[in-house]
Amino acid sequence: MAVSKIERRRKIKVRVRSKISGTAERPRMTVFRSNKQISVQLIDDVAGKTLAASSSLVKDIAEQSGSKSDKAALVGKSIAEVAAKAGITSVVFDRNGYLYHGRVKQLADAAREAGLKF
Repeated sequence: MAVSKIERRRKIKVRVRSKISGTAERPRMTVFRSNKQISVQLIDDVAGKTLAASSSLVKDIAEQSGSKSDKAALVGKSIAEVAAKAGITSVVFDRNGYLYHGRVKQLADAAREAGLKF
């Protein structure tokens, strides 16, 4: 019996999340990717709080023209700038069950280039 794409992603997500966790000093950077948008959050799992967030729906990024991959790179750059303002330099990357490919990879590479360490 074939496993649906959503069920497959859920299993991968559970497996990845069992191994990683974020702290205030090194938060978890989690990515959510829909068909049209992409968003990222920096989460302190100990306190259960979101420390910073960015999305392709942010006005500056939404007004830019380009492909979804280009916007993912802008979101990565944006989250690195927001993290720097919050005093965060290193994170734990959580791909959230998505393949490290395409938009997820673009976002991660742009965040690294902008100064986040992971």
